[in-house]
Amino acid sequence: MNNQDTIDNRILRQTKSRVARCLFEAGAYNNSGTYDRFIPSRANNTWETSFALSVDSNKNSGSKKVRENGDNTRDNSVYGCLLKNEILGDDIEDVKTQCEDRQALTPVKNLYKYGTPSKKDSYIKDACTPYSLSPLSVSSQRLLRSPHKATRKISRIPFKVLDAPELQDDFYLNLVDWSMQNVLSVGLGSCVYLWSACTSQVTRLCDLSSDGNAVTSVAWSERGHLVAVGTHHGYVTVWDVAVNKQVNKLQGHSARVGALAWNGDVLSSGSRDRLILQRDTRTPSTITERRLVGHRQEVCGLKWSPDNQYLASGGNDNRLYVWNMQSLSPVQTYTDHLAAVKAIAWSPHHHGLLASGGGTADRCIRFWNTLTGQPMQCVDTGSQVCNLAWSKHSSELVSTHGYSQNQILVWKYPSLAQVAKLTGHSYRVLYLALSPDGEAIVTGAGDETLRFWNVFSKVRSQKETRSVLSLYTGIR
Repeated sequence: MNNQDTIDNRILRQTKSRVARCLFEAGAYNNSGTYDRFIPSRANNTWETSFALSVDSNKNSGSKKVRENGDNTRDNSVYGCLLKNEILGDDIEDVKTQCEDRQALTPVKNLYKYGTPSKKDSYIKDACTPYSLSPLSVSSQRLLRSPHKATRKISRIPFKVLDAPELQDDFYLNLVDWSMQNVLSVGLGSCVYLWSACTSQVTRLCDLSSDGNAVTSVAWSERGHLVAVGTHHGYVTVWDVAVNKQVNKLQGHSARVGALAWNGDVLSSGSRDRLILQRDTRTPSTITERRLVGHRQEVCGLKWSPDNQYLASGGNDNRLYVWNMQSLSPVQTYTDHLAAVKAIAWSPHHHGLLASGGGTADRCIRFWNTLTGQPMQCVDTGSQVCNLAWSKHSSELVSTHGYSQNQILVWKYPSLAQVAKLTGHSYRVLYLALSPDGEAIVTGAGDETLRFWNVFSKVRSQKETRSVLSLYTGIR
């Protein structure tokens, strides 16, 4: 018996030694002889799968298409949450909440993770009630029924293109404007043409060729019955479009008038002579005007605030001024731009918020709080900023650009995330006007075309987008 015990003990020691050697070579325990590797039991263990970890670098084009399609992106998110609910026993009931939680956590790098079993891991507890006809869990049913906002899609191609021969490629001019009566005015060479968006009829308002003159700016009055025309010779004419008749001629500038802005019956004009003149169009031209002196070079941008209390002006001296009706000197001066300031837009949603864009040497859109006089945000667009316009219905704005990308960008404020990028013009997009309903814009460029785009949503849609995963919305 003793011999047998000795043999058995020797075999046992040899077996243990071999096992220990294998474990040591595999790194199962350290030099101190204590184990440092956890070898789990597969029973009652939690295997959490990390979805969508692999990225195929050879399918960049396909991934871009998915990112551009909001419906596909949400369907993928819903599908991932659905798998987690049914396979891993999670209780995800809202995709938005899941995305926020995912951003707050550190990304998981391992495909499988080990964890201590808990009661939550038994997803059977969230199984359907005995009276439910669905094979899905309660959380998954709530997930599929959860509402979500409709994804707004912006068409990348214009819905209309018009020829505009002799549309000048000059950064300092403003030759396109859209009236409240849905009529577009365009300065082409020495003529001003009117295009009705309702009837698509084109009429010629005036022709300055007999005077050897050229149109340098156009602007509609607020009610849309008068249009002001700035000229290369420095005078401004006011026309009544209903009778196709000139009702006033305003003189006073000694150089071309490139910027116009209406405030009721008061017309402000900016010129290459560095002056801004404010005149009441109802009175004779002999009445003394208000002269705003401040810019050191050509004035190329003018915009009144929505409450008609402040006038913003931009010039080729890289300066942005804010004026009021009581003073002949600017009440605020901004000098952060490094190039000419033509693009100016007041926000209709945030009182006192002013946006401005700089030229080729600047390329930035800057936001200012005119109530405090402090700068706010700034974004480098990468190309010359030619125009800015805010949406009437949402906190978004559109910008048009020149050198060197000739693009149209739609931004969301205040995140300044790009909503859309539109291309099509082969020259600088120097002209921009917003439709009276606030949904469409028209852009003009030196390629002698006018392009119409649907960029803004008039009313936020309350309808939910139909998803292939929304099983309970398709059957009634």
